[in-house]
Amino acid sequence: MDALSRPTCSVSMHISASVNVSGVSAPHGLSPIEPAAVSASDPGALTAAGSLLKALAAPVRLAVVLELRQGPRCVHELVEAVGAPQPLVSQHLRVLRGAGLVTSERRGREIAYSLTDTHVAHIASDAVQHAQEEP
Repeated sequence: MDALSRPTCSVSMHISASVNVSGVSAPHGLSPIEPAAVSASDPGALTAAGSLLKALAAPVRLAVVLELRQGPRCVHELVEAVGAPQPLVSQHLRVLRGAGLVTSERRGREIAYSLTDTHVAHIASDAVQHAQEEP
């Protein structure tokens, strides 16, 4: 099978061919993407993006990120908001911290967690919003 007949290639080719090069319009409800803004030719960036998505690939972690977009939270606040047991929330916070998506700051006897930047919140929010859309 040659490279042009693989389904993933044809989808990618369809998307890149359908986005207006000027970034002004895009059919099928796609948001316009500036050509220079995102590149599929940077292996390091693609690996980092894959790692980021992998770190978000759990419902509890998505819920934690969505809660943290409101501001810093302590573990007991996240447990209450997410509805998961404290050890499970702590385990997922470790994964998010390890991926560099969440930072922590000691507040007396408690530790407050916050997002490193708003990009992560946008990614999580967009993913959930996309999942809620009808096909």
